[in-house]
Order: sequence, then C-alpha cells, then structure tokens
Amino acid sequence: MPSRNALLIDLDGTLYHGTRKVPGADELIAALNEEGIPFLFLTNNSSAAPETVALRLNKMGIPATAEQVCTSSMAAAAYIAGRKPGASVAVFGEAGLRGAVASVGLQLFEEQQGRPDYVLQGIDREFSYEKLARAGSWILSGAEFVLTNPDLLLPSEGGLMPGAGTLGASLEAMTGTPPTIIGKPSSILMNFAFNRLGVSAAQVTIIGDNMMTDIKAGADAGCGSLLLLTEEGVTTPHNLERHQGLTGVEPDLVKHSLPDILDWVLDR
Repeated sequence: MPSRNALLIDLDGTLYHGTRKVPGADELIAALNEEGIPFLFLTNNSSAAPETVALRLNKMGIPATAEQVCTSSMAAAAYIAGRKPGASVAVFGEAGLRGAVASVGLQLFEEQQGRPDYVLQGIDREFSYEKLARAGSWILSGAEFVLTNPDLLLPSEGGLMPGAGTLGASLEAMTGTPPTIIGKPSSILMNFAFNRLGVSAAQVTIIGDNMMTDIKAGADAGCGSLLLLTEEGVTTPHNLERHQGLTGVEPDLVKHSLPDILDWVLDR
C-alpha cells in the first residue's frame, strides 16, 4: 500500500482543467491542511511562478500557498545553477521560467553575447519558426539543451493542447540532440520535490492523471503512485492499457474521483 505520509499532487488534469476546478479538489486540499499531511502541488507546467499558481488555485476555491507549489521551472533553474552557477541561459518559455532562472542567479542570455551556456525550453505559446531557428543554432553550436518537461499534451478547459514536449521534439529533430529532461517522469523534479518536503521517496505517494508522466515518475523515483482515472484526464479508461504498455509500469492505486482519493487519504 502506498504511503500517506506525504503527497505530491499534480495540477493540470488532476485538480483543474483550465480554469475549471475538478469536483472535490477544494475538499481534498483543505483536508490535507487540516490533518497536517505534508504535500506539494507538483506541476510540469513551467509557465507560471509559484505565487501565480497559488493565486490561480485560490481563485478556484482550492486553498494554496506559494510555498506549497513546486514547478518544473524551479527544478530546471536549480539544476542548471547546480551545474554551472551564474550560467547564461537562453529561455524559450513564459514568465514562470524566466523568473525561476533569475531567482537563482543565472543570467538571462542577450543575443549580443554570442552563444548561451544553456538553451532552456518550456511551454511557449508564442513559439515561432524564428525561435526554433535561433534555439537550434545555439544547440548546434554547443549550448546544452534542457527541457522543462516532456508533456506532448496539455489539458485545458477547451481540450488537449500542445505541450512543451511537442516544441522540444522539434528542437531535438532539428539538432539531433536529446535534451536533459527536468519534469516528470524525470527523477530530477522528483528528487527536487523530495528535498523540499524533507522526506525520502518511500514516504511519498504521487497523485496524477497521466500514466506517462505522473505514474511513471513515481515508479522510477521509488515512491508510491495513485492514478486518478477519469474521462477527462490524459490517461482515460479507453487508453489505460496502451499507456501501461508504453510506460511498462502500473499504478499502485487507481481512483475514479477526488472524493475517492480523500477517502483513501483519511482511510475511510
């Protein structure tokens, strides 16, 4: 049985779809806070700062603080800073990624500087052919390629949209260079989250709607996993078998609603 000692909870597709709260999300998080169960909101989405994510959750009635938010942007910036403090980084992403880079003392690359040390790419809803050409040329010239997360699809209230991994695939195809992947299922983000919680992998269960990222991350990192299996998630009853075949793993638990997950957390 996976541990209830600490939780990592996915956001997109698990607690909300776009601006629409998943039923039971507010009750689940309120109960975790009341019971004193340590948890983090763990998201591969690199677009927003923790403060922005927390504000978005609160507007939907889901209680959250910035300290409870852990993003692929934060882990990516920490990864680069740990390898080369003060490195120059060409960011192809949105405000959350740029802010994370600046917050750990990395230098946002200016084109007149020549070539960056790193090309860091996340979700970028203003991605263009010109950006693809620039990023690719720097990678071909020796810049290290770091991708915030491999998600090909991003759940939204209007359906599934292209994710950061779709853009990263075009860069990899252009350069022949596979990126260092930070977000789920990579253990880089998972270990970053374990360290923030101050717990070991064995004490943690990850909760999410995506076999390819959330559940695979749990299996690879050595923690428990709980799949939220609904018609609106990335993994659905219709594609579950295929996703299990692609990942080669199975969730430790499967629940079909957030109230069911709350019952499990409280052992009701």
